[in-house]
Amino acid sequence: MKKTLLPALLLFATMHAQAQDAKMNTFITNLMSKMTVDEKIGQLNLVIPGGSAVTGSVVSKDVDDKIRKGQVGGLFGITGPDKVRQAQKIAVDGSRLHIPLIFGLDVIHGHKTMFPIPLGLSCSWDTALIKKSASIAASEATADGLNWAFSPMVDIARDARWGRISEGSGEDPFLGSQIAKAMVQGYQGTGYKSARNVMACVKHFALYGAAEAGREYNTVDMSKIKMYEYYLPPYKAAIDAGAASIMSSFNEIDGVPATGNKWLLTDLLRTQWGFKGFVVSDYTSLSEMTNHGVGDYQAVSALALNAGLDMDMVAEGFLNTLKKSLTEGKVTQKQIDDACRRILEAKYKLGLFDDPYRFIDESRPAKDILSDENRKAAREIAAHSFVLLKNNAGILPLKKSGTLAVVGPLADSKRNMLGTWSVAGDYTKSVTLLEGIKNVAGDVNVIYAKGANITDDPFLIKRANALDANAKEITTDAKSPDALISDAVDAASKADVIIAAVGESADMTGESSSRADISLPESQENLLKALVKTGKPVVIVLFNGRPLVLNWESANANALLDVWFGGTEAGNAIADVLFGNYSPSGKITASFPMSVGQIPVYYNHKNTGRPYNGEDFAKFKSDYLDIPNEPLYPFGFGLSYGNFTYGDVKVDKTTLKGNETLTATVTVTNTGKYGGEETVQLYISDPVASVTRSVEDLKGFKKITLQPGESKDVTFAVTTDMLKFYSNNLKYDWEAGQFFVRIGGNSHDVKSASVMWSK
Repeated sequence: MKKTLLPALLLFATMHAQAQDAKMNTFITNLMSKMTVDEKIGQLNLVIPGGSAVTGSVVSKDVDDKIRKGQVGGLFGITGPDKVRQAQKIAVDGSRLHIPLIFGLDVIHGHKTMFPIPLGLSCSWDTALIKKSASIAASEATADGLNWAFSPMVDIARDARWGRISEGSGEDPFLGSQIAKAMVQGYQGTGYKSARNVMACVKHFALYGAAEAGREYNTVDMSKIKMYEYYLPPYKAAIDAGAASIMSSFNEIDGVPATGNKWLLTDLLRTQWGFKGFVVSDYTSLSEMTNHGVGDYQAVSALALNAGLDMDMVAEGFLNTLKKSLTEGKVTQKQIDDACRRILEAKYKLGLFDDPYRFIDESRPAKDILSDENRKAAREIAAHSFVLLKNNAGILPLKKSGTLAVVGPLADSKRNMLGTWSVAGDYTKSVTLLEGIKNVAGDVNVIYAKGANITDDPFLIKRANALDANAKEITTDAKSPDALISDAVDAASKADVIIAAVGESADMTGESSSRADISLPESQENLLKALVKTGKPVVIVLFNGRPLVLNWESANANALLDVWFGGTEAGNAIADVLFGNYSPSGKITASFPMSVGQIPVYYNHKNTGRPYNGEDFAKFKSDYLDIPNEPLYPFGFGLSYGNFTYGDVKVDKTTLKGNETLTATVTVTNTGKYGGEETVQLYISDPVASVTRSVEDLKGFKKITLQPGESKDVTFAVTTDMLKFYSNNLKYDWEAGQFFVRIGGNSHDVKSASVMWSK
């Protein structure tokens, strides 16, 4: 019965979709027949009013007047049903054709209930939880009147100096693709049937995570194979998941800025990948093409439209120059019409022509924003994102008794719990580590001392506080640095264990927050050295938006728990992990370097003709004189309170042909005293191919739960799709030969089995 019904149901669904598309096309064609050229160009204009949540250096002028003239297609930066309704009313009642606006915002890792920063979220390796975080963010954003989220950011990043590594999912294209898919599905749901879903905007298209020197807005230059193999897959995965919009990036590709790059926005995105949505520029990236040296204001605006850009964010190059370019033959009417149609289609699919106010409900914020249910989810998701990097002699979990010294500049800093890109977040609603410990620790006697400023460097303080001068992330205590350390040592002398909360301030990462030195600031290093000298056990709780250089900290602390920036419920979630209410299960998704000189450092590197194989230093090998090649902590690494051991990899056959499926199994056993979750990772190596391959590539993962003494067989189905790669002519296929199937708890510690696969 089911087999009989399935084709009929698919046919019905296809026919229904075609009917809906025909209805939409008829409506939009009729509407566009009434529009002037100026009104069509107006739909391509995205503006930000003054006094809004500004994420760039320019704000738009005379916004209300432009809306009335039909010169605005969308707004971003304003939140709240009242404000959104006011702006929408101007468009619907005050403009000639009553075309509604779309309303966007940087909803990156939550709206007002903030979740861990995206790099932290990715360390959960839990796509269901990540999807849930996006769904909650969409619900809160729509409760605030929004219908468009500038997220997910899916840029692959291998350089920890780059501030925006915090905003993505790390260095791996396979994991990044799974997360991109989950985020899009969480935001958009099933076609905006509910007014609790938003339109996703995938960014930054493309390759932005490979900015040279890790410096913001910098040049990107790479081969096509590298693009297709490692950097493009997450964008493609997001598009395949149905992402409705794409944001172009600031960087250039093959000498042409992305915002005006026809190969990128048309040939690749639309022709090769079949993308049907619309493309918006990043914040003034259109006008900034003049600084790249490809033309003046009018020229770069025409270049962008010709390339396939549909909407201009803030620069207003389309608004101010396209009509002139049209009369001069530099752009065509069809190009303007195509861009306008794509914007109108998005509004139609959002249901705005049926009800311009469907996302505006003044009763929702009180019920749906920062609700107890949302905060509970934020606490759970945050706990899953933390990575235990060291736990010497099982110092963690802590006992809920005795005396605990909680010290460090981030121990009681509400301002720094949310992390970067918390645009609509209210840090006063966040839970600090000190508060969380007091909430969770039971009868523990807690002593607090600040111990140090985040930094004592006035130059760094000024720059890190530049985004929000009123609510400073880095403050300088009235006490001297020596007095602060003395207070911390005094507190430590009375305690059984020291919790040292150290790291970066929230906006020491994120946009325009690249760092050349990614070690802890000197003020905090001095504090840690003084604490270690006391001889008391030191547990470092690390707040950070990037991998840091932590050689001394790793060698000298008893335990090291990376909590990234955990969001609104950060303090409670950290305490849950510290005291064993939840066993840490996070695995890092970006390698931690031993030195900034190793960067870029990543697991899926290639061999050279003179590879370094991990032996003692040997001359004339691809290695360093002063440090090993390996990172301090490799991709996929993370400890638990349990202890997971892996058996040998067993395969059901050692020779395969054609499209056969290989079954690979490993037995994982928890030999520890605590239960916990383990992410079992599958890597594949292709040692001989027509083009050089990486030493291994992640191709699968499964998260399992094991109680003490429990074993489980974890099985992966390996198909020829997992063997495919891009050749010199960008053909995506696999080649016959030997393959190594590697399974383990991180990219370095794996068990391996060899198979031969023929065509």
